Amino acid sequence: MTDWGRNDPCWCGSGKKYKKCHYEFDRKLEELYDMGAVVPSRDIIKTPDEIEGIRKSAQVNIAVLDYVAEHIREGISTAEIDKWVYDETTKRGGIPAPLDYEGFPKSVCTSINEEVCHGIPSEDVILKDGDIINVDVSTILDGYYSDSSRMFCIGNVAPENRKLVEDVHKAIEIGLEQVKPWGYLGDMGQAINDFAKSQGYSVVREIGGHGCGLEFHEDPWVGFTTKKGTEMVMAPGMIFTIEPMINLGKPQVYTDKDNGWTVYTRDGKPSAQWEIQVLITEDGYEILAY
Repeated sequence: MTDWGRNDPCWCGSGKKYKKCHYEFDRKLEELYDMGAVVPSRDIIKTPDEIEGIRKSAQVNIAVLDYVAEHIREGISTAEIDKWVYDETTKRGGIPAPLDYEGFPKSVCTSINEEVCHGIPSEDVILKDGDIINVDVSTILDGYYSDSSRMFCIGNVAPENRKLVEDVHKAIEIGLEQVKPWGYLGDMGQAINDFAKSQGYSVVREIGGHGCGLEFHEDPWVGFTTKKGTEMVMAPGMIFTIEPMINLGKPQVYTDKDNGWTVYTRDGKPSAQWEIQVLITEDGYEILAY
């Protein structure tokens, strides 16, 4: 990585000389690489200007989810949620990232009860008393991407389902304790998985978090059944999502053959997911979207 001249402008675009900017950073990654670690390539590390653009996109994403939180209730259709997301995103100058992404037909994913993720909004799906629902919002603003989701409990939710929702949020907080510069993504993944199993849950293996910022889905892939000391090194400037999908029952899932998108638990038991987007900083992390 240290193929830049020490007095050349840094590859990150800061305008500083390389020796005053990312020289020591690159040396640290080289040392870790020589020790056998998986390290991020330069295109994964975001520049200060890119981070600011992603941060502004995330502010829109948060505002849209705040609007959903204020208005979601029993008796509305998931198509109404989709309209809220489209309207609230576009009026703030953004574009809903899911809309037409690889053929996805709507502006948001709405996943209810045993739907793990990628639920497609519909006029025919009406929220009922006792439902739990994940609303997954993703935004493009001035070419920058943000992504986060929240769970909502509709009316009188069964205690074990409400506990699942609360525990998945707690799992992210536990995972965040392991998010630090020069640590490993596996440190966070194991912390989340250990907690989930301690509560009697299972974690979906096939679907995880991802890099996000210049594209909707970037490297690295972020798993939540990983082992401490494995997976990619978390270096300052990396941005990715933490979004464990945790099941009340077994971990096996399947994808709807008719729509090609919606993922369900195979045993029909509920699943819950929260998603945040984080930036690795020099001394910890910053939550960009939640």
